[in-house]
Amino acid sequence: MAKEFWDQRYAANETVYGTEPNAFFKQFIDNHKPGTVLLPAEGEGRNALYAAKKGWTVHAFDYSEVAREKAIKAAEEAGLKIIYWNQSIEDFRANQQYDLVAIIFVHLPAALRKQYHQELIKSIRPGGYLLLEAFAKEQIEYNSGGPKDPALLYDAPTLCNDFAFLHVLSCQQKDLNLNEGPFHSGEAAVLRLTVQKI
Repeated sequence: MAKEFWDQRYAANETVYGTEPNAFFKQFIDNHKPGTVLLPAEGEGRNALYAAKKGWTVHAFDYSEVAREKAIKAAEEAGLKIIYWNQSIEDFRANQQYDLVAIIFVHLPAALRKQYHQELIKSIRPGGYLLLEAFAKEQIEYNSGGPKDPALLYDAPTLCNDFAFLHVLSCQQKDLNLNEGPFHSGEAAVLRLTVQKI
């Protein structure tokens, strides 16, 4: 059901979250030398294309075939190379390590979230980073995007606990004015986490 929902949403809209990269992700990419990056649940490829343009080796996945097709087409039109496959979060298993893993607005039930985050930790090479941006609990008061189920919204202590064995470089909750396509637009409460595997 969820896969059909996302395929339909991606098919029905020219872009769901715009063409520009996520601002938090862009800031990291702009301030670090290129390496390898994994982008789970990457959707239409806005972050993948930006990283590739900046010289990063990009691996991405999403379980929406429609989203993947749109990302691959956009990469080809821009003359960029990205490796992008279809896979569900439930089935993801770490099989290689990256300099950066970036999780941008991926909201999951508690049990799946913990399992998934542990698998992603295995995907970070020693010295590498994990970047996460997600909606905070307070997002339930806003209409700028994100889940309407409070159980799928995050708080800083929960996220820090998920990555307790990594070095937390920053963990902030911010009120932002999102401008990321029709489904992320307006005032929003977000969490931004940057951790490093030592």
